Amino acid sequence: MNFIERAKEVIDVEIKGLRTIRDNLDGSFELLVEKCAETVKADGKLIVTGIGKSGYIGQKIAATLSSVGSPSVFMHPVEALHGDLGIMQKKDLVLAISYSGETEELLSVLTPAKRLGVKIFAITGNPVSSLAKLSDFTMPMTVGEEACPFNLAPTTTTTALLALGDALALVLLDSYGFTREDYGRLHPGGAIGRAVTLRVSDIMRSGDRCVLVLPGTTVKDTLLKMTRARCGAAIIVDDKQALLGIFTDGDFRRHAEKDITILSKEIGSVMTAGPVAVKTGALAVEVLKLVEDRHINDIIVLDENGKAVGLIDVQDLPGLKLM
Repeated sequence: MNFIERAKEVIDVEIKGLRTIRDNLDGSFELLVEKCAETVKADGKLIVTGIGKSGYIGQKIAATLSSVGSPSVFMHPVEALHGDLGIMQKKDLVLAISYSGETEELLSVLTPAKRLGVKIFAITGNPVSSLAKLSDFTMPMTVGEEACPFNLAPTTTTTALLALGDALALVLLDSYGFTREDYGRLHPGGAIGRAVTLRVSDIMRSGDRCVLVLPGTTVKDTLLKMTRARCGAAIIVDDKQALLGIFTDGDFRRHAEKDITILSKEIGSVMTAGPVAVKTGALAVEVLKLVEDRHINDIIVLDENGKAVGLIDVQDLPGLKLM
């Protein structure tokens, strides 16, 4: 057997299934989005349920929905019959997943759920199945053949279901106007969350850790201040603290190679004018983009009045778990 060719055949079958589900999206998907959005806006939650491979995919769908602004939980059908139905409220919406639509364990939980007044939206490959008949709404998702040579093991269907769940989550995200900041608030423990919730004012060096000097200050005195502050750069400002330029220890080494008398020169004559700067209220993620795009190590921070008030050193970012 040619393993690579067989793997490509499997992937091709699944790609075909994805194209089928994409091309067959219709009003039932729009209805699914509308009902999910109505539920969330009414302070309800989405309860995803399924068993077997559909259950595993359902857990991922629930997690993705929650992470982008649609409160969602996964409910195992068997556990639901033994008390987990208690998570349901009338304002919730159940998303019941079964490709065949005839999974007994799933069907057995739907009638008790309906007695609680919860609406059920079926996602199934069989729109005339028992699941569809027991549900209030149905979205068909026929994908054709499985990648399994016996057309039995859920492969294409689970891949298609996963993609459908992602599509649902991200369409809902767009409909809410969900922002990068909203995402960060839901992911405070990760690097992405920190990057989009932390402000420049939270991560900058200021006070004794930041060196501000007038342009008439000598290079020697500037370096001494940088050493005391343990800072690799000095910010050159005028008497009103308006930004004029920057001077780094790298600049000093480059100048010293050509002219050792640089120590006695005024810093204004050797500084780099027009350095990159950000405002205190900017997001940390903007700093990361500047570092990546401009390949710089030091970024000056300005307050709302344009005064230089701090410095961001790229060496601090790994410690803040932003890189």
